[in-house]
Amino acid sequence: MSKNSSVSKAFAAAFLVLTASAIAGIVTMVIMYKTQIATMNPTPRPTFPPTTTGLPPVTRLPKNLVPERYKVLLWPRFYSQILEEVNVTSPNQTALFTGNTTVYFHCVQGTSSIYLHSQNLDVYGPVVASTDTDEGIRVTRMENRQDQTNFLEIELDYALKTGGNYSLFLSFRGEVSGGLEGLYGSSYEEGIPAHEDDTDTDRFLIATIMAPTFARRVFPCFDEPDFKAEFEVTIIHRRITTALANGINTDGANIIDDDWKATSFQPTPLMSTYLFAFTVSEFTPTPSSHHRVQINTYARPKATAAGHAKYAADITGRILDYFERRFGIIYPQRKLDQIALPDLISDGMENLGLITYQEGALLYEEGVSSRLDKENIASLIAHELAHQWFGNLVTMEWWNDIWLNEGFASYMTFYAVDAVEPDFKLKDVHILNNLHFAFEADALASSRPLSTSQADVQTPSQIMQMFDTITYCKGAAVLVMLADLVDQPVFDKAIGRYLSDWKYKNTDQNILWEYIQKADDESTGERNIAEVMNSWTKQIGYPVITINTTSGEAFQKHFLFNDSAVSSLSWHIPIRAMKYTTLFRLIWLKPGESAMKEEFVATKGEWILANVNCTGYYRVNYNPENWDRLITQLQKDPRRIPLKNRGQLIDDAFNLARAKLVDVTLALNLTRFIRNEMELIPWAATISNLGYFVRMFDRSEVYGPMQMYLRNQVEGLYNSFRNDTDNSTVPTDHSSQLIQIKAIDVACSNELPECIEMAQHMYADLMKINSTNTIHPNLRSVIYCHAVAHGGKEEWEFAWDLYLRSSDVTERDRLRRALSCTKKIWLLSRYLDYTLDPELIRLMEVASSISYVSRNVAGQALAWNFIRAHWDYVRYGDAVTLIEEVTGRFSTQFELEELERFVMDYDLGPASRVAHQAIEQTAVNIQWVSESKDVILEWFERETA
Repeated sequence: MSKNSSVSKAFAAAFLVLTASAIAGIVTMVIMYKTQIATMNPTPRPTFPPTTTGLPPVTRLPKNLVPERYKVLLWPRFYSQILEEVNVTSPNQTALFTGNTTVYFHCVQGTSSIYLHSQNLDVYGPVVASTDTDEGIRVTRMENRQDQTNFLEIELDYALKTGGNYSLFLSFRGEVSGGLEGLYGSSYEEGIPAHEDDTDTDRFLIATIMAPTFARRVFPCFDEPDFKAEFEVTIIHRRITTALANGINTDGANIIDDDWKATSFQPTPLMSTYLFAFTVSEFTPTPSSHHRVQINTYARPKATAAGHAKYAADITGRILDYFERRFGIIYPQRKLDQIALPDLISDGMENLGLITYQEGALLYEEGVSSRLDKENIASLIAHELAHQWFGNLVTMEWWNDIWLNEGFASYMTFYAVDAVEPDFKLKDVHILNNLHFAFEADALASSRPLSTSQADVQTPSQIMQMFDTITYCKGAAVLVMLADLVDQPVFDKAIGRYLSDWKYKNTDQNILWEYIQKADDESTGERNIAEVMNSWTKQIGYPVITINTTSGEAFQKHFLFNDSAVSSLSWHIPIRAMKYTTLFRLIWLKPGESAMKEEFVATKGEWILANVNCTGYYRVNYNPENWDRLITQLQKDPRRIPLKNRGQLIDDAFNLARAKLVDVTLALNLTRFIRNEMELIPWAATISNLGYFVRMFDRSEVYGPMQMYLRNQVEGLYNSFRNDTDNSTVPTDHSSQLIQIKAIDVACSNELPECIEMAQHMYADLMKINSTNTIHPNLRSVIYCHAVAHGGKEEWEFAWDLYLRSSDVTERDRLRRALSCTKKIWLLSRYLDYTLDPELIRLMEVASSISYVSRNVAGQALAWNFIRAHWDYVRYGDAVTLIEEVTGRFSTQFELEELERFVMDYDLGPASRVAHQAIEQTAVNIQWVSESKDVILEWFERETA
């Protein structure tokens, strides 16, 4: 699953529940199959004593029964089109779905109780039988617990026998989710409405997302990742629709009557319940070729016909080829479906054989989508395809090690995109961005270890909290470090063996370390991999290494923004360092060690640089003399310092200043060289870190001279692209395209007159009647934003009208961001009110829309008040992102107290951890601002005098 998430309720508003009499009139179809389990062995069964255990742990299923195969029949009763209306408020639509499931399981310990999961389902008609003897076993009681366990408990007349094989048949019915959890609905328009009230263009579809614990909302199952099984599925659906599922369609669809047909799918390979998926829609495919796998990318018929799925379809096969070659293991099915959905809780979900995506994250429209959208599409597809090996083929044993899925998928994305789109030259950019995201999240005392104990991750809410920056970004960062430590070929050999030996099974990180250790022993055998890596995965945070280049002394300390926090944590740290032009051998700093390293002694005025190419998950501090030499080198000839390190020096210095380990003026002095810098990575690091200063000081007198400084620094970069920008063209080089956008954004944000004039002129041309949009797609987002920011009601309402009329998701996203850029508070307030209407802004887009407003200094307080007033609605979007974004400027005692009351008074669910981190960060901000403000103001005034 990709990291970004959101939720929508637009579909639920159109669906009404069937009456009891209508339900009674529906005949349940039961379709039985005799296909035997495939030859692939499941995860080895645990050994138990022969006696029956007591009740299961509080939130985990007992391991006495092991599911091997499911036969699932699902019948969603919805219409994809509302063909006639009974009255204006009650269309002939329904949220009902019914079905049945037969699960075949093996008994590894005798028991008279069956426990599985079921949530929000009406389950009935249990039938238990021995598949060894065909003997039925009477059910004496069935209870669905109404607590966080979601246990469905079935009591039997007598105990199942150890070693026996059994089946459990259950019928069930439920309702389509009003959000995007489990089985949910979505809506879209196909064609252009003839008039305002025209509903003939309205279309509806059904989709699923089961990760992490939503399968239990669709059918009763053993809903834990280590209960892998085969799934044999039949979907009953309207005749004008197409059903897709994990498996291969067996023989088309069987017609039932004038309305309904049944589509059956071949059994899947062994997989976890969270990967179960199906969709029912009128979508059409874009096929693409692969030497072995049939790839189809589904989208709205209009989008398919226009070729908007073509780029995604074409690149998927190339990425699949890359992963098959790299891992030496073929993708396990002969088909791969992808579908671009109007609504999805995350950007993408890696369901085996049926990958789902947010529509705007997958489709590419020539002339409307930017060239940079290709980067995002390629990265997302690479992430989800990497999961076909990391997560789907080899799955973590429990959610405490979800980083084995998401960290690996993020890591592999860097290399896959670099392999299939080398012109993007994005591997280094992505690796560094990923590292900085992880550093930011992991510098708080309220962070968490990458791999926690299973006991700490039990409830669905606790499981959801594991899908965070630590899992995705720190997970990838420690893999970058590990691969560099053992050398890339050794790492790749180990990973290939790991995937081959553990396919269709479940692992934990200790198993991964064993495979890395074996490959490393065959190469050099110089280190204890588990000992080294556990210091990075089982502890929170990361170290800062301080190097004294006069004495050669080096020591480590837990890096925390809060300088008053006490920590004794330490790490096994591999250090790659260089002296001017000489690269040293790998240097180790052991836990708790303060060491003298001759390599760290600077002679003849040379500088020392540690963490060369930023492969290590740590920050580096130096004695003042070495910092001065590095700053001088950057101003004299920055190319002597590796490109990634030019960005990392900036990031380290600013964050060391935030932690009060260096003077803040040192960090600011480091930005002087940026005036003549033309590369993306150093500029991106500067913009990101000065962005923190902007958030802390854009409501104070510091902001004026800070803007002047930034304006002076960016002017040269802006002018280098000015001819292209003024003519609405872009450079051919992909990295240059990225830095052109940053140059425009920084220049306009800091009131460079020629930038603002350019944005206003282009937007004014667009506003002319019947005007063609001549703004290059790459530049539209930044041009729209700054034109609206420096405009008034007319510019804002023009953008709103464009948003309402646009059918392209990418263009709508640009306009949603632009609408948040206005400085008119009453317009921002109106915009926030619009987010409460799913007919105007889909609920999956609510969190990002409010976040955009909160990034605007004129809208931050509005957004904070708004989410508290409407928390019961907006939290169904992305509550974590909302809290992170809206509290980003908090730096006063009053804001801290308000935030603390919010945490006490509101049900934050999976967002509770990030809320407590926001409290810690706000306290850090308060102290830092009070201690640093005067010094920073003086520095900017001096630089701009």
